[in-house]
Amino acid sequence: MSFQITLSPARRVFASFAVYSFGMGNIFPRLADVQTDMGVTTGALALGLIGTPIGSLVALTFATPFLEKLGFRRSLLIALPLVALLFAVAVHAPSPFWLFFALIPVGITIGCIEIILNTEADRTEYLVGYRIMNRSHAFWSIGFFGAGLFGAFVAGLGISPQLHLALVVPIVVLAMAVTLLDYQPAAARPGASAAAAPHFAAPSAAILILVVVTIPAMLLEGASMDWSAIYMRDSFAAGPFLSGIAVACFAVSQGVARFFADGFVDRHSPAEVARVLYVVLLAGCLLVYFSPHALVSLVGFAAMGLGTSAIFPLAMSAAAQRQDRSAAVNIAALAQFAFMIFLLGPPLLGFVAEHYGIRASYGISLPLIALSLATAGVLGRKVRAVPAV
Repeated sequence: MSFQITLSPARRVFASFAVYSFGMGNIFPRLADVQTDMGVTTGALALGLIGTPIGSLVALTFATPFLEKLGFRRSLLIALPLVALLFAVAVHAPSPFWLFFALIPVGITIGCIEIILNTEADRTEYLVGYRIMNRSHAFWSIGFFGAGLFGAFVAGLGISPQLHLALVVPIVVLAMAVTLLDYQPAAARPGASAAAAPHFAAPSAAILILVVVTIPAMLLEGASMDWSAIYMRDSFAAGPFLSGIAVACFAVSQGVARFFADGFVDRHSPAEVARVLYVVLLAGCLLVYFSPHALVSLVGFAAMGLGTSAIFPLAMSAAAQRQDRSAAVNIAALAQFAFMIFLLGPPLLGFVAEHYGIRASYGISLPLIALSLATAGVLGRKVRAVPAV
């Protein structure tokens, strides 16, 4: 008897994003416990965490030709359970030094999945005739929300991070078996460049401006993923459950906003939507920075989730729809430089937190939000008409 679910192309992309984010997201509610087990400072933990973005940057720089040769289907079905397994192995690291090296293959796997899924979302948009990029990233947030809740629940039971992440591996395998075994990649958009993808996806000037637009959203998303649980512990002496809820609050508001963002973009414009989101992000960042109470901080994390929701998907859509190079190459070029924020962000924020307090790791993003507000116009002032769902 088969338990596999037959899904439409769009829903299969949604399922892929959700399975991926659940598999990678369970470590973040447990970072405070990982730090406690290692007995290290926030700055030392941050140095260990940069193994993931280094691996991601390697994959985003060099993996596109390999993935296209191996095939997106085979690559995705290998990478989804592998990322959960590699995280389960990494949390056994006894120190930040070993954590750094354990997270490099995690980052390589994540980078490969990012290329596959964002390219698939763009190609499937053309196939089905309506926007799905923001909703695809909404399901990423939904999966991450599930990871936050599951992580908070498991932490509340007193289960170790090592056993917790080991339990995630069969969950991911089961979810993939139910939803993705008959996945077939969508065809490339007509008119897309057929030139062979270079090993290094060098950014054009337009891609570099898109990177600037995404900087505060990427930085604060990383800060909320990596440091929100530690922020709650250090600022309010919150226990493991409430610390995990902070991660979930960010993810659920981000997911809900992404789910409905496509309709707003169609009615207004990418630039207008981005400006509104950055105002909300500014408010959320201020709440977290000045918060006098844990519940106020949860509202701030939810506002930051809303504010970061559609920025990166909008930039990905803008990059993928450029006709100068293939969608995969432009996505890789944007993503690899956006991931440099994750490369520089964790040690920067960790050292800022260590010397100036955990709240300062959020306040440092305030001027960057102003810069992105000034450059948001590159996302587009008019929206190409597309059929409604």
